[in-house]
Amino acid sequence: MPSAVKLIRSSTLSNVAEYAYAATAPSNARLVFLAGACPLNDDGTTAAIGDYAGQAAACIDTMTRALADSAATLEDVISTRVLVASSNRADLVAAWEVVRDAFGSHDVPSTLLGVTVLGYEHQLVEVEAIAAIVDWRRSPANV
Repeated sequence: MPSAVKLIRSSTLSNVAEYAYAATAPSNARLVFLAGACPLNDDGTTAAIGDYAGQAAACIDTMTRALADSAATLEDVISTRVLVASSNRADLVAAWEVVRDAFGSHDVPSTLLGVTVLGYEHQLVEVEAIAAIVDWRRSPANV
């Protein structure tokens, strides 16, 4: 099924950013607001303690599973916010690179933030996302 998300790139803004500057979804899209994906193991313990990249990967796994439960994939994500409990830019970049690589060419608009603390013990990374999905079988063009 094709993604409802259209990524918008700007020729008037810097091309240094590793993501599209904006995204849209058609008016018949259903938005899916995901809770922040946390780096939790199935037993509720924190994954990859002390490892920013490892926790980012665990967050992507959590997000992918939540998207699947919503009949969506990473290709349906319209924006992300990556929260990293650090004031060290290298830690933020380590987490960001994992998120960026997971999305590949579907480089959705994203915000990367250094924060003071996150909710779970030993938690260093959290990834928020919004997805947009359309049931293409029921879209006006296919009815």
